[in-house]
Amino acid sequence: MRLYIIGAGVIGRTHAETAKKLSEPIKLRVADTNPIALAAFCDQFPEAIGFTNVEEMLNSEAAENDDIVIISTPPLAHLDPTKLSLKSGRHVLCEKPLAMNLSQAEEMVQLAEKHDRYLGCCSVRFKGMPHMEAIKDVIRSGCLGDIYHVTFVNKWERSRSGIEYQPASRWFLDSTQSGGGVLMDWGPYDFATLNDILHPDVIEINSAWVAKPITEIDPSDTPFDVETHVGASMTYICDNQPVHVHYERASCAHSEEYVRVEIEGTLGSVRWTPFDSRQPVFKRYDKQGQIVEEQVETGPRSEFTIFDNPLLHFYRKVRGLDSHANVNQQVLNNFQCITALYNAAKKSEKQTIDLVQKGVII
Repeated sequence: MRLYIIGAGVIGRTHAETAKKLSEPIKLRVADTNPIALAAFCDQFPEAIGFTNVEEMLNSEAAENDDIVIISTPPLAHLDPTKLSLKSGRHVLCEKPLAMNLSQAEEMVQLAEKHDRYLGCCSVRFKGMPHMEAIKDVIRSGCLGDIYHVTFVNKWERSRSGIEYQPASRWFLDSTQSGGGVLMDWGPYDFATLNDILHPDVIEINSAWVAKPITEIDPSDTPFDVETHVGASMTYICDNQPVHVHYERASCAHSEEYVRVEIEGTLGSVRWTPFDSRQPVFKRYDKQGQIVEEQVETGPRSEFTIFDNPLLHFYRKVRGLDSHANVNQQVLNNFQCITALYNAAKKSEKQTIDLVQKGVII
């Protein structure tokens, strides 16, 4: 199998490391217009063939049916290389967020379907992990009864991409390059998780808001116009039953930092930490009028990390194996959640995403 990486930076090198763990030899190609980044990549992976031009790389050899291209560039540079790669006859795994806006995402998915290729997104880093699968097993067992409420809150005091995290990557702070703030950065993971666990037919975003708490170290020498705190009140319609979801994500907040993810049903509840597999999963239920709390067995941790999962899942999908990858319409569904939340906050209007009819209704 051949793997073509567009973008020779940190993320591109991460995917190249994962390629070594796959169950077959991988031929590696990489393209980057930055000669320093390209040289550093090729030093680390001397077996790779390097190119300074994406089209030159894609045209250097005829496409094979199992070729995979990974887009490891900032969001502003996702659309064009994705289109070139799909048109070349290759499957594409794109870093998150999938695109800068919904029209770009729709164009990418339509092109993938036109060329009978898979378009995946790296928002699946946390799918398939043992503790996440344990949550799905709890729900399938029926021990929670009828699910009616979900709390999905992850608030960090200071973890802004481009400031506290990866401070050299200031593009995170500029919406013309990133597409948005913490919702674009972490929302892909959040909705990939929520949608995988709840399997909704319809998602109603009843209300939403975005905010940017101010700190004394906010940069003044670069554009900084993205949100760092976002929230929404949503209703997931699952098998004709409403599940009320309180959603909140912050990379900067002046309130106390905390994570609370919990599913509540008429017979019990389950809580866990989606993005930390080291934390336990707890189930709570009533026994003779008293609350009982039990730790759920999740099994051993996977040998693959969250950084491996996107390529691992996509590779398995291309190979026709059982896979946790999100591709084509699934990718678009998750991205619609993000754009609909932005629209709900901007317009102060309810947004409805019909996942059966594949569209957003205002």
